[in-house]
Amino acid sequence: MKNIPDVKLGIIAVSRDCFVLSISKGRREKVVSACKDRGITIYEVPTIVESEKDALKALKEAEDNGCNALVVFLGNFGPETPETIIAERFAGPVMYAAAAEESGDNLMGGRGDAYCGMLNCSYNLGLRKIKAYIPEYPVGDADDIAAMIGEFIPVARALIGVSKLKIITFGPRPQDFFACNAPIKALYDIGVEIEENSELDLLVSYRKHKGDSRIGEIVKEMQEELGDGGNTYPELLERMAQFELTLLDWAENHKEAREYCVFADKCWPAFPEEFGFEPCYVNSRLASKGIPVACEVDIYGALSEYIGTCVTGESVTLLDINNTVPRNMYESEIKGKYPYTLKDTFMGFHCGNTPLCRLSNGKVKYQMIQNRLLENGGEPDFTRGTLEGDIAPGKITFFRLQSTADTALQAYIAEGEVLPVATRSFGGIGVFAIPEMGRFYRHVLIAKHYPHHGAVAFGAAGRALHAVFSFLGVKDISFNQPKSMLYSDECPF
Repeated sequence: MKNIPDVKLGIIAVSRDCFVLSISKGRREKVVSACKDRGITIYEVPTIVESEKDALKALKEAEDNGCNALVVFLGNFGPETPETIIAERFAGPVMYAAAAEESGDNLMGGRGDAYCGMLNCSYNLGLRKIKAYIPEYPVGDADDIAAMIGEFIPVARALIGVSKLKIITFGPRPQDFFACNAPIKALYDIGVEIEENSELDLLVSYRKHKGDSRIGEIVKEMQEELGDGGNTYPELLERMAQFELTLLDWAENHKEAREYCVFADKCWPAFPEEFGFEPCYVNSRLASKGIPVACEVDIYGALSEYIGTCVTGESVTLLDINNTVPRNMYESEIKGKYPYTLKDTFMGFHCGNTPLCRLSNGKVKYQMIQNRLLENGGEPDFTRGTLEGDIAPGKITFFRLQSTADTALQAYIAEGEVLPVATRSFGGIGVFAIPEMGRFYRHVLIAKHYPHHGAVAFGAAGRALHAVFSFLGVKDISFNQPKSMLYSDECPF
C-alpha cells in the first residue's frame, strides 16, 4: 500500500548518572537483538542519554538516520528531564518502556531500578503535557520489550499517517443523512487537514479525463481482478477506469503539504445519472490500494477507515449497521452452531464499496435501491457499478472515531466475527456477530448518538485502535461490555 507510512524505528537508551551506564547499554543491545529475532528493524542510537545535551545529540542521530518513531528505553532508573525532552522535541510518536531486573544473583551492582524510574518518567511526561505511548505493562526483559515494540509499530504507523493526512470531500451530505454530517473542528485538533469540494468540481475533472491514454491499462487491471465471473458489465469498465484516474490524479495534485489522503464523496442521488454508473466498484479498488473512499461524504468514516488501514496494513471497509438477522434464519443457521444470541447478531451492508478480496464471489452488479428510485425499477443502466457479494467469514473489528455536535472526539471499538452464513440479500453484506451487541447497540451506538456507518478492520485490531485513540486524546472510548459490567445508563433491574 502506497498511502500509508513506513515506520522507521529508533531506540534510545537512557541512564541516570548515578547508575552504571553500562547497564542501560547492555540491556539496549539485548532488546535490539530480540527485535532482530522477531524480524523488527530498529536503529540503535549510539548516544546513551544522561543529560539534556545527550538528548539533543541522540535525537539528531535518530533523525539523521531517518527515524520517524522512537522507543525510549529505561535500561536503568533514567533521568527524568532528558528522557522526556526526547518526546517533547521529536516530531513523531514515542514509546517508553523499562527494563526488568535480570537476575537474583546480581541485585547489588547490577540492579537498574527502571521499575521505579518508569513512574517518575510518566509523572514528568504528565507535568509537561507530553503525549507518549506506554504499553499496558511497560516493564520486561529483552524479549518482552521487543514484543511491546512489535505492538507499537501499527500504532505508530497510524499516528504518523493521521498527522500527515488530508481528507478530500466532494459534495454535501445527502438529504436526511445528517448522521454523516459532523463538525470538522475536531479534525484540526488532531492535525488532519480537509479540503471540501463541489460535485461539479469532480464532474468537470472526470470529463477532462475522457480519452486518457492510461484508461486501457486500468481496464485491463479491472478485467484481471474481476475475472469472467465478476465482470458482469464489461462495457462499464472504461467509464469506471476514467473515474478511478480522476480520483487518483486529484489526490496527487491536491495533497500539497500532506503526504496521504482519503476521500469522502457524495455518491447519490445525482452521481449515477451524471457520471453514468455507480462509483462503488472504483471506491472498493481505491480502498484496496490504501485510499479509502467513504460513502455519503462521511468524513469521520473516511478517517476511521484510514486509521484501520494503517493499523492493519490491509484494506478495510465502511458499512451500515444495517438490519437484524431474521429469527427464522438465526434459528436454522446460527443457534446451536455458534455461541451467539439473536441480539448478538446483525447484518453489515453497503451498496458495493467493500474490496473484492474481502468478498466471497464478488461481482459487479447494480444498486437495487437506486434503480427503484432513479430508473423506476426497470432494466438497470446508470445504476450499475456496485461490487456485491457476501463478506468473507473471519474475525473483524467494528469501530469508529467521531466528533460530537460540540466538537469533542469519541470512539467505539467492538471485536467480533463475520459468520459463514449466506445472507440471501444484495450489496456487499455479511452476517456479523459481536458479543453483547444488543446492549452495545442501545447503550453506546444509540445513547451516544453515533451514525449508522462503522468502519470494519479484518482481524482483531482492538488493542492497537484503543492505543491510537488514546494517544489522540479521545477520552470516551466505548466497547462492547460483558454482562458482568453495566453501562453507566443501563438499568440494573
